[in-house]
Amino acid sequence: MNHHPHPTRDSRAHHTPQPAVAVLHSRLNSCLGPAARAWLDQALDEAATHPGIHGPISVWELRIAEAGRRCGPEYADAARVLLLHAARADPDALARVYRQGTAAERRAVLQALPHLVTGPDALPLVEDALRTNDTRLVAAAVGPYAARHLDAHNWRHAVLKCLFTGVPVDEVSDLPRRAHADAELARMLGDYADERTAAGRSVPEDLHRVLALTDPTAAGSAAAGRTPTNGAPGPAAPSGTRASSGKES
Repeated sequence: MNHHPHPTRDSRAHHTPQPAVAVLHSRLNSCLGPAARAWLDQALDEAATHPGIHGPISVWELRIAEAGRRCGPEYADAARVLLLHAARADPDALARVYRQGTAAERRAVLQALPHLVTGPDALPLVEDALRTNDTRLVAAAVGPYAARHLDAHNWRHAVLKCLFTGVPVDEVSDLPRRAHADAELARMLGDYADERTAAGRSVPEDLHRVLALTDPTAAGSAAAGRTPTNGAPGPAAPSGTRASSGKES
């Protein structure tokens, strides 16, 4: 694993957060009480002063574990994303937090990926989350990072995973663009619909929405699905899905 040298105070002063992260920080501050804001400011300063991974566990990793208790479960995701960004967590550090963390901490790692990893290096984390039946992990895994980096085969299976587990397809970033004119995805959706019908089960409405997007004549992103976003989580926990497993804190 790579160990990052400590930046000087001057180098941190010239580090400008990404716009989406700065907006997230502002929104979170507007929701937190004074004690939680003070804790977060100190934790972010610690992370910026000692980024990267150091020894068995870094100070900022401890703060990630504390975020649910300090900021409240509804704001913990956003706080953890900010901490990961302040610590400039690279793929090795993200993998360590993901591997050792609770389900809630793993979700925050997935939400932080588009802000921290420019290439496909963190795809193993996305693929691991998609193998679970934890709906909130699956929802986080199909965000902007997956939209940019999952290959066509694995992306199609991620969409099917959402349908299997009941994760709304609104969670799939850039769905209209990636589904457009995808004949193989249309075939997979048709097969799945046929299986459910043969078993006497209803076909999810979301399946019809995605199937419509695969039509080459569909009107693009206006047809259905989620408008592409920058991937910044809101200050509250994501709505619309519930974790089916794992500790939430």
